[in-house]
Amino acid sequence: MSQENKKPSSSKRPIRFNPFWLYAILLVFIFVPSLFGSFFSTPDISWLSFKTTMLDTHDVEKIVIINKETAEIYIKTDRLADSKYEQINKSKLRISSAPHYSLRIGSPESFEHKMELAQEHFKEDELVEVFYENRTSIVNLLSWVFPILLLLFFWMMLFKRTGKGGVGPGSILNFGKSTAKLASRDVKSKVTFKDVAGLEEAKIEIMEIVDFLKHPETYTKLGAKIPKGVMLVGPPGTGKTLLARAVAGEAQVPFFSLSGSEFVEMFVGVGASRVRDLFKQAKEKAPSIIFIDEIDAIGRARGKVNAVHSNDERENTLNQLLTELDGFGTNTGVIVLSATNRADILDKALLRPGRFDRHIYLELPTKQEREAIFKVHLKPVIKGNDVDVPLLASLTPGFSGADIANMCNEAALIAARKARKHVTQDNFMQARDRIVGGLERKGKLISPKEKKIVAYHEAGHAVVSWYLDNVESLVKVSIIPRGKSLGAAWYLPEEHQIITKPQFTDRICAALGGRAAEEVVFDEISSGALDDLEKVTKQAYSMVAYYGLDKEIGPLSFYDSTGENERLLGKPYSEYLGKRIDEEVIELITSEYERAKTLLGIYRSQLEELAQLLLKQEVADEKDLERILGKRPNNTVPV
Repeated sequence: MSQENKKPSSSKRPIRFNPFWLYAILLVFIFVPSLFGSFFSTPDISWLSFKTTMLDTHDVEKIVIINKETAEIYIKTDRLADSKYEQINKSKLRISSAPHYSLRIGSPESFEHKMELAQEHFKEDELVEVFYENRTSIVNLLSWVFPILLLLFFWMMLFKRTGKGGVGPGSILNFGKSTAKLASRDVKSKVTFKDVAGLEEAKIEIMEIVDFLKHPETYTKLGAKIPKGVMLVGPPGTGKTLLARAVAGEAQVPFFSLSGSEFVEMFVGVGASRVRDLFKQAKEKAPSIIFIDEIDAIGRARGKVNAVHSNDERENTLNQLLTELDGFGTNTGVIVLSATNRADILDKALLRPGRFDRHIYLELPTKQEREAIFKVHLKPVIKGNDVDVPLLASLTPGFSGADIANMCNEAALIAARKARKHVTQDNFMQARDRIVGGLERKGKLISPKEKKIVAYHEAGHAVVSWYLDNVESLVKVSIIPRGKSLGAAWYLPEEHQIITKPQFTDRICAALGGRAAEEVVFDEISSGALDDLEKVTKQAYSMVAYYGLDKEIGPLSFYDSTGENERLLGKPYSEYLGKRIDEEVIELITSEYERAKTLLGIYRSQLEELAQLLLKQEVADEKDLERILGKRPNNTVPV
């Protein structure tokens, strides 16, 4: 085809209507009259000037009263040549039919009365005619139309931003629609099971759920039913949400995720509507997975005890959730995952088989699991050659996966703050101390007397614990203020599944060592042992009232695993038994306190030497402790 026959394509785009044009035109109508009004405005005059210079000289042709407020004055054409009207003659923008002057009147009656008095000596043909007229200007019209248009404008913008004109998923009109985020097979989560460390048993069960959805025929041909729901239960930070994200990354099925609080709104019926919409979407995209995080927000137990604090909307949402969990078949391909750390407060109807068939308990990681978690979180960290991961795992008992991730990040921040090229073992230890005890407060001013009391207090802990078999190994003693404490003794904890009575009593004795040292050395006691006394009192009551380790009370336990006794005003035992429990607790704590004082009396010289070392260098490590106290004995000193 020749170029002559080719039609040149037009580069002009079709003109589309833009609502902002309407807003621009509206602004022009509003501001143009006020902008150009000064050029066309009629000069105002007073009644005295009007009477003396115009009315008395018979220059006025007529007067028009507008809206009973303003009098427009028209001058006779042959009188405009007078010099007193020179200003009007010079105005080039003036319209010929416009009035020459305007006069504000109080009321038509008073104006007419003034006119009668001013014209009482006029002849009949010299009287000035007065006309009345009602007008509606554009400015007055827009004064009440503009607020309505402005309100409509903001509503249109609100609808546009929240849901493209009010029809999108974020629209205000879609209160009852589910707010679940869909992670489809095209947009996979970046978290996989490789990123989840230390949860091997839980991963096996979760991987089985994923396999159910991928290969359902393997199970259904043997008559097995795919579980409807799986509940992840565990303390905060143990990896419940992370495990659900890994399911989204591994499963090649649509994954709906949302929080339990997103169901509940202040509007009645919204939560139940969102539950229905969520399950409707999941069934349409089956096989699929629904993940509800923090399900305790809507799954709290119903009962008469909570009637005063009940929320009808929350209960309606829970009822709808229970109905939906029963409303689809076992092999429809929809599995519900949920996570909570408050399984004790959930409704029993929610936990029964047929709704949540499997409960996976995630506990705090063991030493081996913490080591695996450290390896995962240390991948992006540039660590030094001295970093000992097994030691870090042993020094962090009770740490959750979130705590370990925070510790690795804190260590990297400390190294960066000190302009280090690598993150060393010392940085990790500083991060651990900061997480456990708080930030160092070296600038906190304490008197020499208080510092001496703190030094002997911490030395007392160290000496007593050093000579007790069932207390963990002492690693470091410090009198540097950290957080709310003025000093601390750091131990290398051992993990126990059960605790014996000697372990309980030795720990109570070690905790009372600081208070005992103050009394032995200074013959007076202070308030510095508040945290120790609180801990000791709780442990003693646990021994007597929970674990049944007291000979006098016997093998009785008043521990309530269901949490129902917390709602009762009274105690689960009689007044007589409560008095005996108190007596046994006092006897236990007093005997261990005397035992601590006896130990410090035997090793008074070591106590003095360690306290002086702390006053000198503020920190005593394991080498200093072995130099002063010697190698830790295998047997407890008979006391």
